[in-house]
Amino acid sequence: MKILVTGFDPFGGEKINPAIEAVKRLPRSIHGAEIYQLEIPTVFHRSAAVMKAKIEEVKPDVILNVGQAGGRAGITVERVAINQDDARIPDNEGNQPIDEQIQKDGEAAYFSTLPIKAMVEAVKSSGIAASVSNSAGTFVCNHIMYQSLYLAHTCYKGVKAGFIHIPFLPEQVVDKPTMPSMNLGDIVKGLTEAIGAIVDYEGKEDEKIIGGTTH
Repeated sequence: MKILVTGFDPFGGEKINPAIEAVKRLPRSIHGAEIYQLEIPTVFHRSAAVMKAKIEEVKPDVILNVGQAGGRAGITVERVAINQDDARIPDNEGNQPIDEQIQKDGEAAYFSTLPIKAMVEAVKSSGIAASVSNSAGTFVCNHIMYQSLYLAHTCYKGVKAGFIHIPFLPEQVVDKPTMPSMNLGDIVKGLTEAIGAIVDYEGKEDEKIIGGTTH
């Protein structure tokens, strides 16, 4: 199995992005699967173009996108991506789409095709906080998750895709004392466990366990 894992560059005034820092530190092999790392720009549409070029080169079985979710305390595995860009801030090239479809011929939403419940349980079993998330936002994180699933449905049949959000690093919250953070080692460990679950659940049904929220 080949797994392409993407991580964004810094954005929103931050000097570092834990996504690409963690992705770069992943093992090259997890549970026998080959891991391919890719840095992508925090830019609408160009991020998908960079990713698609790598997909053509690697021909992965799985695409896992990783992004920063400042304010979240744990690792959150995303359930769904929506066909909507609605940027609160500009991306790294100054684009700020508002209420725009990502793909005009795409579905209103695509659900992750990864075993999200099993991934969460694997991370929690390693002693790291994790949960299912039911919103990837409307910035470039949701955009790339949607694009990955759109490509998997339209161009690369059989490829599975999904997204994981990770917290700020401690150095990012020095001036944000109310914000939670997670050290890079734990983020890498959590991602490794989540990827291990992807491999272990190949061809199997996801766990049927509670992962929902009331709001």
